Amino acid sequence: MTRINRRQFIGAGLAATAASFFPAPAQIVRGANERIRLGSISCGGRANELLPGFKSFPEVDIVALCDPDSARVGATQEKYPEVKKTFVDCRKLLDDKEIDAVIVATCDHWHCLAAAWAMQAEKDVYVEKPLAHNIYEGIQVVNAARKYGRVCQVGMQQRSDLMQAEIKKFLHEEKQIGKIINARVNHYMPRNPIGKTEKPLALPETLDKNMWLGPAEDFELYRNTLHYDWHWMWNTGTGEMGNWGVHVLDDCRNNVLLDCVEFPKRLIAGGVRAAYNDDGETPNIHFVYFDSGSIPVVLGVSTLAMKDSKSAGDHPGPGSGYVAYCEGGRLEGQRGRAKAFDADGKLIKEFKGNSGQREHQRNFIDAVLARDPSMLHAEVAIGKATSEWCNMANIAFRCGKPMSAERAAEVAKVADGAESIWGDVLSSAQKTLQTHDISMIDSDVMVSDVMEFDAEKREFVGEGSELANSFIKRKYRNDEFTMPEIDI
Repeated sequence: MTRINRRQFIGAGLAATAASFFPAPAQIVRGANERIRLGSISCGGRANELLPGFKSFPEVDIVALCDPDSARVGATQEKYPEVKKTFVDCRKLLDDKEIDAVIVATCDHWHCLAAAWAMQAEKDVYVEKPLAHNIYEGIQVVNAARKYGRVCQVGMQQRSDLMQAEIKKFLHEEKQIGKIINARVNHYMPRNPIGKTEKPLALPETLDKNMWLGPAEDFELYRNTLHYDWHWMWNTGTGEMGNWGVHVLDDCRNNVLLDCVEFPKRLIAGGVRAAYNDDGETPNIHFVYFDSGSIPVVLGVSTLAMKDSKSAGDHPGPGSGYVAYCEGGRLEGQRGRAKAFDADGKLIKEFKGNSGQREHQRNFIDAVLARDPSMLHAEVAIGKATSEWCNMANIAFRCGKPMSAERAAEVAKVADGAESIWGDVLSSAQKTLQTHDISMIDSDVMVSDVMEFDAEKREFVGEGSELANSFIKRKYRNDEFTMPEIDI
């Protein structure tokens, strides 16, 4: 497979018009009997959840499996004995011209590079959330989809739940509970620590370490297990913000903001990794205020259970979902269902749906068959935008300073138009920490300054921007796995 570097991209050009990005399907529709030959880049847990759905579609053949851990390839091949092509190096899979499309369900740090390489190799892509480990890579993947005219769906499957259209109609067209004032996004679900070992984690003999690392730096690991717990390390993951925060934020961007805001104008974020005493780096309590320029959004994430409790913190509304507060009531939404209440708290309407998973996969296949990316419910640009909100929340946390009493007083005042719900999020974090005898003040809790973002420049501006902008693009381990800069 030929990979194109930045110099080769410059001057190649592609007219930046909707017509050239999304050609009319009638011009290039596939034959009625044509099949989609699908390969999976990853044989981990998420890939094995997706494969049965794709296999159930009559137009799809699963033809290739790939994972840097050959033991996982073998275990998945046992479920699909008809698959004869197996790989440890995803580049060899992408070189195979008999593969039409790929699933990318790798660690977060591989999502964008694998997706971009696949589109360079003229393959369509179903890539898991969050799309991007960092802001820079998300931009390049969208550029790749445009440059090569590929279909790229991001695995935010709730977008394919028909319930979402009903919610948007209720909130924005019928306006049965009035104008939306602000929104709160929740993810309060306990999670166990990942351990802290005295000696580096011994990697499986079946693992190709070079391919597992890819663009990530080569650090020793001191946690209990290799797979899955990469989520909680900045080198390979995006924390709970990118794991579940991306889903609930996406519901808010979709149903409350109607996808009208790509980048928030300002934000402030804080949090801590408390009580675990493990090898993880990402916060287990994370709180964020987003100034969207229209409807203010407040986010609370906690995976730290209150001591002697199964609760990860007090919160109104669903444990994992969002609340749209309106002039005449509120709507509480979560995966598969939602409820609307009037100003007196009386239930006035219920919405029922599902996760949208099988429908989301079907939507991808239909768009591939029609060669029409505009059909996609979570087209790569949508996935990029939601990913950016998560990236920015993580950047703000990483730019945090210790929470002194003076800073705490300042932080409490910043949430214009959402002061009450912001105060509730901060109070919840404080209460959870107090059960572990940890104070919000003069402890390890960190909070950023108010950070401003220039959407045109795609960078932070003003005080503290130099540090913040250092997180927009990752440090690559070597040229072999550097994300190409893709100009269109």
